Amino acid sequence: MRIALVLGSGGARGLAHIGVIRWLEEQNIEIGAVSGASIGALVGGAYAAGRLDQLEAWGKDLDKLALLKLLDISWQKNGLVKGRKLLKTLKKLLGDVQIEDLPIAYTAVATDIEQQKEIWLRKGGLAPAIRASISLPLFFTPYALNRKALVDGGVLNPVPIAPVFGESCDRIVAVSLSGESQSQARHHPVEEAAKPKKQEDWVSAIYSKVRGFFNAGDQTAGPEWGPYEIADLAFDSMQNTIARQKLAAYPPDDKLEIASDVCGMLEFDRAEEMIHYGYEQAAHQLAHLVDQANA
Repeated sequence: MRIALVLGSGGARGLAHIGVIRWLEEQNIEIGAVSGASIGALVGGAYAAGRLDQLEAWGKDLDKLALLKLLDISWQKNGLVKGRKLLKTLKKLLGDVQIEDLPIAYTAVATDIEQQKEIWLRKGGLAPAIRASISLPLFFTPYALNRKALVDGGVLNPVPIAPVFGESCDRIVAVSLSGESQSQARHHPVEEAAKPKKQEDWVSAIYSKVRGFFNAGDQTAGPEWGPYEIADLAFDSMQNTIARQKLAAYPPDDKLEIASDVCGMLEFDRAEEMIHYGYEQAAHQLAHLVDQANA
């Protein structure tokens, strides 16, 4: 069986994509095309470039200090982090690869924030395309590419199914990171994490140094959320709603859903846990593919 794999956006939850791919590989299910937004573009790009092992090893070695070292603070008002260190790391992990030279069809989805349009990146450098696709608004500065100011692909299309239409594949399999929350789900193999809760201390520490950036000193009568928590919750809510609409408008042949509150947006230090979770969810939700492949 040959599938087109669609990998959705959703921050650190997307580390589960690695586990999903590992399960598909074990079942000898061929992935003939990949499209992804944000973290989905990263994992899908690493797979397409034959560098998933390197990405997985790097992710498992990440701790809070290593994550902090990746963040080059920007004093501009269009984003907190420049992303130059991250781009350098991506190039080291993935190599100097051009998308058109990849062995399988690959699309990274980003958003042209000025024109308010979805952009499909299918040519040019792989690492820059991923950097554009993961440009979470307010957190990362927009990435300038092809004379466009690009931000996170999840802003307009968290589950980019349309790019794989027309590919020579038997089925389209979409992995959404906007599934029902663990509080509603009957099975939750990963410890409940963010519902809503404050982000990691290292994130709070960064924001405390640039409080003026978001006018964080204002007093409110609501819950004691920082500006990032509010922006995170708002973006996640928007993204989850759009994901459901996209899946309804462009239903894939098969859908795997990752719980929307399985971990915090920036909890990348939980890579091993999330990879295992993705593997287990694939085995549970996609088991029917094995029977179909052997039919």
